[in-house]
This record gives sequence, C-alpha cells and structure tokens, in this order.
Amino acid sequence: MSMRSATLAAFMIAVGVSSAQAQEGPNLGVEATAAQVAGWDVSVASDGSGLPAGSGTAKAGAEIYTAKCFACHGERGQGLVNDKLAGGQGTIGTDAAVKTIGSYWPYATTVFDYVRRAMPYPQPHSLGDQEAYALTAYLLYVNGLIGENDVIDAKTLPKVKMPNHDNFVQVYKAPAK
Repeated sequence: MSMRSATLAAFMIAVGVSSAQAQEGPNLGVEATAAQVAGWDVSVASDGSGLPAGSGTAKAGAEIYTAKCFACHGERGQGLVNDKLAGGQGTIGTDAAVKTIGSYWPYATTVFDYVRRAMPYPQPHSLGDQEAYALTAYLLYVNGLIGENDVIDAKTLPKVKMPNHDNFVQVYKAPAK
C-alpha cells in the first residue's frame, strides 16, 4: 500500500469514527420535549411557591446526610472537603465571617431548592422530594433553627425565619396605582 493510500485509508477511518461519534452525541440542537422540560422545571421561590408535596424531619434527614453528604461536608455540616454548612451565627459583618446556611442564607426555601437541584455533588438532581425535605430539615436542625422531630413541608418551610433574613437588601416595590 502506498503512503498516499494509507493516508487516505486513515482519513476515511477517522471520518467514519467521527461520524459515528456525532450520532452518539448529546443531541445538541434537538428540541426538548414538554416532559423533559417539566422534569427540570423545579424552581422554588423564596415565598415557597413551587415547593412540591412531601415532607421530612431532621431525624430522617440524618441518615440521608450520613449516606450522601458526610464525605464532603463532615460531621453535622462542620465542613470537610467542601463548605461548612452549620454554625457561624453572629459572624456575618465581622472580619471572621463564616457563611453557612444558618448564618448567611436569607430563606429556608432556597436551601430546599439548592439541595434538590444541585446535591449531592456527584449526582445532582438525584434526590426525591422526600429526601430533599428530610435533608433540608436536618440542615436547619444542625443550625439550631428547628427541632429534630419538626416536620418540614410546603407549609412549614416558608415559615422558618433564617437568622440573617433581615440583613439582605429589600427590593423596592412601587405603590399600587
């Protein structure tokens, strides 16, 4: 086989492989179906609108935390490989500020939203609603914001007042005409 023939053969193989890989790709440019969009449209607003059915307690969340969160966030959210999740109350506004769920976050509903949407890190969006409620309850519990057996659900979660809630800038709303 001549050098030119070998080069052409290699090119043809490469084009064939490239074409096969393109067909097995992520389907970029393919319109998402309504069912696919609905599966990812899981936003929860600060007032709790968008919270799903379900509930959980810190006691139930402790087991899930140990199995899915402990390796990154350590015992009771005290930090390990990733951020500390508990403690730090009263440090915001000081030179030694520690931004945790209990010291910095303004709304408990956004804790649920973040947990359900982005955690656990290696498998985001893999938690069921019950698991997300239980983990949120556990995180609120280790920050001293609820009791171990308090039930967190779509009605009770928006009522949890976060310690730093009043230190965020309020958005101006024009008076009704």
